[in-house]
Amino acid sequence: QVQLVESGGGPVQTGASLRLSCAAAGRTFSSYPMSWFRQAPGKERELVAVIRGGGSTYYADSVKGRFTISRDNLKNTVYLQMNSLKPEDTAVYYCAALPSSGVVLNTTPWLWGQGTQVTVSS
Repeated sequence: QVQLVESGGGPVQTGASLRLSCAAAGRTFSSYPMSWFRQAPGKERELVAVIRGGGSTYYADSVKGRFTISRDNLKNTVYLQMNSLKPEDTAVYYCAALPSSGVVLNTTPWLWGQGTQVTVSS
């Protein structure tokens, strides 16, 4: 089965760092743009970061300078390094694969992971 599995979330305090991992299985994902979304309770789902097949990246203003998205195509894995975490970063974080064509910021993910909880307390 084609799937994405996130890991690395957990409870941390303000200022801490976490690295989320998204392991892909079932096919090679190197040609697909990959993304991270997050959703806090009672709030809308938010696009956090995108990494394209060629390696270019996009970040939401709320995380720019603190988060870094990367990928290791040999391991078929995408990462989200999160530094200087704030309580407002608390959310369930999802990785998602985007279509290989079109404007990636306007496309709908075709595959989602199950999500991993990040809780930042102060």
